[in-house]
Amino acid sequence: MTDVDPFAARPGAVGAPPQHYGNPIAEQRPLRAGDAIVDLSDRAVLTITGPDRLSWLDSLTSQSLKALAPGESTETLLLDPSGRVEHAARVVDDGETVWLLLDTRESGAALAAFLDRMRFMLRVEVADRSDDFATLGGFGADPLRGLGSPVAVWRDPWAEITRGGHQYAQGAHPASGWDYSETVIPRAALAELDELPAAGTLALEALRIEVWRPRAATELDATTLPHELDWLRSAVHLTKGCYRGQETVAKVHNLGHPPRRLVLLHLDGSQNVVVTPGDEVRAVVRDAETVVGRVTASAQHHELGPIALAVLKRSAPEGDVVVLAEDGEVAAAQEVIVPVDAGAVADVPRLPRLGAVRR
Repeated sequence: MTDVDPFAARPGAVGAPPQHYGNPIAEQRPLRAGDAIVDLSDRAVLTITGPDRLSWLDSLTSQSLKALAPGESTETLLLDPSGRVEHAARVVDDGETVWLLLDTRESGAALAAFLDRMRFMLRVEVADRSDDFATLGGFGADPLRGLGSPVAVWRDPWAEITRGGHQYAQGAHPASGWDYSETVIPRAALAELDELPAAGTLALEALRIEVWRPRAATELDATTLPHELDWLRSAVHLTKGCYRGQETVAKVHNLGHPPRRLVLLHLDGSQNVVVTPGDEVRAVVRDAETVVGRVTASAQHHELGPIALAVLKRSAPEGDVVVLAEDGEVAAAQEVIVPVDAGAVADVPRLPRLGAVRR
């Protein structure tokens, strides 16, 4: 593992990996156009080898992986027995190895430890390769322009509903045309990319928020269900075989409603108050202002201005809200992603209560 991140040594770099190189807003346009890459080398890279790797991972997680073709990309969730999300992994198989990409080293180590305990007598081997390989983000067909000796390329399936998935968001989806990818290269090859233009992680975060893309490191907490983030769209196969947490996934989707819902907030930037993850979101409920949720991610977008993702209670009204930031209150217009009536797709008719009088 190299001690110095070559991207952090570039002129103007702030942070390691760099959050920006002097202008996080201006960096968004070239990044989205495929003319820049993002250093994600602080993220985790796991590998699973062995002839049983796909069927075994299929049995443990939310996505259908048995028939995953070499080079095909998807994502999957590891749920607890109650259906809450514990880990989210981006998945690509090269014909011999499954590559799992995770948001943080800590989550990668935790998932690797869990998977290693679940091997039993199956022909699989799990390894945390985060010290050997680094991840780079970008857009377009070839963000690295043929450089960097990639060993795996994961292409984000978020642009459309994947096979076996379901979307709660209604109307046109902003992810149409989303062609984001993550490339895995040996850490030693990072130095080969010194001539490629780079954008910071803040630019990528703004573009992600714009298309309502959930991310484990920001949107997850200890009680998150995949339905709340519209993650059935790309990370859950609703008709595959059994896996841990499947009963809750099916029950909420077919009979119930997600207890919370993801929204996009268009923030009032006129007062220059900074909204940060964890800030309370308040709304008027029954004539009283009350806390209805929290911000999970925020950004300054080059076209939309200040925006944020927030997870709200299902009971929160779908109108305007207020964000309580450290320096004051910020008015926000709410753009619904997961609607209040999401779920209950089985449309089971309600039976009259015993003893109820029919009129």
